[in-house]
Amino acid sequence: MPGAQASRARVARRIATAAAYGGGGLGLLGVGLAGVLLTESRLAVRAIGILDGDPPRADGVYGAAFADADDTRPPLALAFVGDSTAAGLGVTRAQETPGALLAAGLAAIAERRVRLVNVAKSGARSCDLAQQVEQALAERPELAVIMVGANDVTRHSPAAVSVRELGDAVRTLRAGGCEVVVGTCPDLGTIKPVRPPLRWVARRLSRQLAAAQTIAVVEAGGRTVSLGSLLGPEFAARPEMFAADRYHPSAQGYATAAMALLPSLCAILDLWPEEPATGPEPIEPQAVLPVAIAAAAAAGRAGTEVAAAGPEAGAWRWALLKHRLRLGLPGAEETRSASPTSHSGTGDVGATKR
Repeated sequence: MPGAQASRARVARRIATAAAYGGGGLGLLGVGLAGVLLTESRLAVRAIGILDGDPPRADGVYGAAFADADDTRPPLALAFVGDSTAAGLGVTRAQETPGALLAAGLAAIAERRVRLVNVAKSGARSCDLAQQVEQALAERPELAVIMVGANDVTRHSPAAVSVRELGDAVRTLRAGGCEVVVGTCPDLGTIKPVRPPLRWVARRLSRQLAAAQTIAVVEAGGRTVSLGSLLGPEFAARPEMFAADRYHPSAQGYATAAMALLPSLCAILDLWPEEPATGPEPIEPQAVLPVAIAAAAAAGRAGTEVAAAGPEAGAWRWALLKHRLRLGLPGAEETRSASPTSHSGTGDVGATKR
C-alpha cells in the first residue's frame, strides 16, 4: 500500500475511533501554518462569488411514463440530505439538480415512479443532519442520499465530531428502514480560487475527512461513494463545469456527480447489471479490504463505492471496494427523458448562498 494511502488510513481510523468514543477534533495542522492559512482563506472567500436567491425545488414524482394501471405500488421514495451540493446550488432549473437527476435515472432503470424529497440546505454541516433526517423520515423514504463535508472543512468543524454526527444520521435512517448512500467530502483542493498552500491543506483535510466518513458510514450500515477529485480534471479543462461562483458545480458538474452515485443506488435495489466474467478487463474492479484501508483507497479514487463485505455481524470490519463509475449508464436515454410530474416550487429560480 503506498505511503500516502497508508497514512490516510491511519488518520482516518484515528478520527473514526475518536468519533466512536466521543472525542473532539484532532489536530491535523501545525500551529505555525495557521496565520498563513487564515490569510489565504480570506483571499479565497473574496475570490469565490456568492450566489443569490434560492435553489430550484425539484421535489415531486419522476417517471410518470412508467405508471401502470396494474401496478399498485406507490412511488419509490428517495430522500436527499446534506449541504448546498445536495440542494443543487448553482443551477437554475429543477431538472438540473442532483436529486432530480438521480430520481429520473432511478425511475428509468427501475421502470418505476420515484418520489423525490429534498431536505438539504445550503450551508449545512454534519451538525445539521439530525434535523434534516427527522424531516426526511417523516416522508418514509426507502433510499436516502447524503452529501456533506465541505462546510465542515471550510468552517473548521472538529473532524471527529463531524464524523460522529454523520454516523448517527446514517444509523437513524437505517433504523427507520432506509438504505443510505453517502457521497463523501469532495476534494476541496480542486477549487480554482483556492491557492497554495491553502489548496494543499484543503486537499489533505478533505481526503482525510472523506476516508473517516467512509469508516463511520460502513460501520453504521450504509455505503459510500467517493466524489473526491471526480470533477477536478474536468473543472481544470472546462470552466463551464463551475457555477458562476467558480466553486459549486454547474449543471454539467452535477450530472457527473450523479453518474457516480446512480450505480450504487441501483445496486441496492439489485438493478445494476452484473458484468460478464469474460473480457479483456473487468469494468467493475473490486477488492475486499480492511475498512480503513478501503476508505483510504476510495478517498484517492473518485467514483469508488465502499460497503460492508457482508451482512453478518462484524462484517463492517472488512469492506468491499468497488469502482462502478462508467461513461455510459443503463437506460441513459430514458433517464434524460424522465421528468417530474409534480414538484413544490417553480423550479426556475436562481441559486442561493452556500
